[in-house]
Amino acid sequence: MGNKRPAPAPPAETGREQGLEWARFNPPDSPLGGVLILHGAGSRKENHYDVARQMTGAGLSAICFDQRGHGASDGPMDERLLDDVVSVAGLFGQLPIGLRGSSMGGFVALGAARAANATAVVAICPTTAAQFGEGVRAGRMGFEADPVAIASVLDRGEPEPPDVPVLLLHADGDEIVPVSRSRELAPLLTNSASRYIEVPGGHHRSLQHDPDFVSLSVKFLAKHIPT
Repeated sequence: MGNKRPAPAPPAETGREQGLEWARFNPPDSPLGGVLILHGAGSRKENHYDVARQMTGAGLSAICFDQRGHGASDGPMDERLLDDVVSVAGLFGQLPIGLRGSSMGGFVALGAARAANATAVVAICPTTAAQFGEGVRAGRMGFEADPVAIASVLDRGEPEPPDVPVLLLHADGDEIVPVSRSRELAPLLTNSASRYIEVPGGHHRSLQHDPDFVSLSVKFLAKHIPT
């Protein structure tokens, strides 16, 4: 019999906030900051527990939550799309926070960063407002949504990137969100610590859990979240 690997650590805490199901992972010592992890369309919080666990290794507390229309959270996705980020981010109390989102979650992270007082953001293959809205109206996003309610957010257009350090990652082989999206977004990143990394090849999900790019995002957030 070979040695068995230990079971992954479960969340330290779970709960509900404004009808949103969340799970929190904490470092062994007092956290330097918090990271809110935002999943993509049709995903759920559990799919990003691996990223949350790695955040704790850098001294960061991490929360994953089910966006509306996903997992165990209440109701369809609606006009609270960005406000929900602010509500869950409040669970970190006075800790400085960062956001890490992929695909739809990348769009949400960029759009909610200012209101959530995020000090750093990682956005992976972020979708556009137009593509997001079109997908919702066509019913092909893989989750329950209220198209009229979401339109009140998406019709504002693309979110203006926050003036904080942003790490923008995109695979140029992305078959769902074209790499042109991030190429257009990169020049709008105004903070001098921001970085855009375009990775040859790959596909829409190839960067989300790749160990090298998870490690890169952890280091980026650990450097720029603490104040």
